[in-house]
Amino acid sequence: MSSKNERQTENLVRNKLRDFGYYEPENGISVEEQKSEIAKVKGLLSKSSKNAKGNAGYPEFIISNLKDTAFLIVFECKPDVKKHESPARDRPVDYAVDGVLHYSKHLAQQYTVLAVAVSGTTTSSMKVSNFLIPAGSSDVKELVNESGVPVTEIIPYDDYYRLASFDPDVAKKRHSDLLAFSRELHELIWTKAKISEEDKPLLVSGTLIALMNASFMKTFSSLPAEDVQESWLGSIKKELDKAEIPQAKKDTMLQPYSTIAVHPNLGRPDTKTAREYPDGVFKEIISRICDNVWPYINIYHDFDVVGQFYGEFLKYTAGDKKSLGIVLTPRHVAELFSLIANVGPESKVIDICAGTGGFLISAMQHMLKKAVTDEERNDIKKNRLIGIENNPKMFALAASNMILRGDGKANLHQASCFDDAVIKAVKKLKPNVGVLNPPYAQSKSDAELHELYFVKQMLECLDPGSVGIAIVPMSCAISSNPVREELMKHHTLDAVMSMPQELFYPVGTVTCIMVWTAGKPHAKSAKKTWFGYWRDDGFVKTKHKGRIDQNDVWPEIRDRWVEMYRNREVHAGESVIQSVTAADEWCAEAYMETDYSTLTQTDFESVVRNYALFKLFGQKNNQEQVETVDAED
Repeated sequence: MSSKNERQTENLVRNKLRDFGYYEPENGISVEEQKSEIAKVKGLLSKSSKNAKGNAGYPEFIISNLKDTAFLIVFECKPDVKKHESPARDRPVDYAVDGVLHYSKHLAQQYTVLAVAVSGTTTSSMKVSNFLIPAGSSDVKELVNESGVPVTEIIPYDDYYRLASFDPDVAKKRHSDLLAFSRELHELIWTKAKISEEDKPLLVSGTLIALMNASFMKTFSSLPAEDVQESWLGSIKKELDKAEIPQAKKDTMLQPYSTIAVHPNLGRPDTKTAREYPDGVFKEIISRICDNVWPYINIYHDFDVVGQFYGEFLKYTAGDKKSLGIVLTPRHVAELFSLIANVGPESKVIDICAGTGGFLISAMQHMLKKAVTDEERNDIKKNRLIGIENNPKMFALAASNMILRGDGKANLHQASCFDDAVIKAVKKLKPNVGVLNPPYAQSKSDAELHELYFVKQMLECLDPGSVGIAIVPMSCAISSNPVREELMKHHTLDAVMSMPQELFYPVGTVTCIMVWTAGKPHAKSAKKTWFGYWRDDGFVKTKHKGRIDQNDVWPEIRDRWVEMYRNREVHAGESVIQSVTAADEWCAEAYMETDYSTLTQTDFESVVRNYALFKLFGQKNNQEQVETVDAED
């Protein structure tokens, strides 16, 4: 009788899955029942029997998808709702939750697992619990929606996948995997294809767009080596033609990819290369990107894949990295901007120096987290992200980032942010959040390119009362300049945060974050400015990865910083509130009370040494030309 009743529960689940399209072949989803033909799954469950006999065991349903072969959904069913979950979750034979977690912990050795426990034999009595176990972890997390409310029903595959992608441990594993692959791919491109540094990330982004074309995805592996480039470019063009953007933008995007499409090292292999890659190195590159990167594109919205490759490839550039004149905006700084602005579904975000689009993608992630309906999510993607980028190749990278997500592409402009026609166009869109990491001035005498003119331009794009956030050299906060007066004449300096001295390592540019309220004169607002001393973000320098959150302390530091800013809290040695004018210094160090109780002799010696080094070398460093780009570290 129990077995018969359990079949009733399985039928309820099966019907739900059918209603949500799990069984439709065109969705690319595979549903296996009480078995699996996936070799890796078989191996992991080979000794997972719930009765401790060491034999193989299987949950009722195992769901996989070719879009991301490292993600599984598994179901365990029980007919009696009283047997939904035991107090200690240690009775897998008798209880649904206990059973599904038993199987999932085996599978989580190599998969991120969404575990679903279902009990009950009728739709009205059915009880559902959803859990997430990140790959390589034994931590069991209750699945929650964007508002933090537990999910207590069976939902469509894409919704499961999207909610899983927001989990910080899943995101961290995703970042680590992609980082490792980007190093591997760089080595292949560098040693076998000899592609230029600036074209390497274009090769990746172009391939991802080409793989959006179903025909190319299916046929590239069988093409002759000499035909791959032409098919690759043709597929990119077809995908761009589908995009609802002006032809001029499509032509601007296509041009950088056209150069790669005629690169001699990507065509028919020479005798030496043919021994290792008989079908050509380009096909090998495409195949590896298809296997290792394409899964990130389909539903994950929180990850700047193109920016990740841009940043990683830059690390391997021959010679002095500074000579490239590029500093990457760290990923956690882009995240911090979104939290400072408190973006949500109602936000409309503009970046007038968009780079690869890192700030916009981070903002989109936080906006999607707060979105409740599909209508809100589509509105965010299509209407609430605005970017301007002057460099044609960088524009192609940013535009590809947007196209790969099916969002924001119509609102990305290849132009100077000082182009009156473009500014007029974006003003009509009424952006209410500005984010910016501007190009850094060549020298103090280069007044027309001063960073604060970019800040001024960003603020003038925003609706009055909107928030504008920029990360700029500390010299902008402490050195006199006429543009400071112009800014305060029309806008309010809400806050300034002193950032870690090595934030942009290996380039020694010391920076601060400025937060402005657009369209409200500083004097009229009669508002004191909040200054934060955010010098320690918990990141440490490592030999091969740069600055990383090695000790997992950033989330706690980030949350404290944001809370202090939002509540304008004052703490000795950490923050202060002060009335300032254009003639004053705009940094916490100038006004903050020192908490002397915590000072040591070592602290004193360190400050004296750093001050001496700043006097010797600081001014010289501020004169170096550094172009900043929104890409992840």
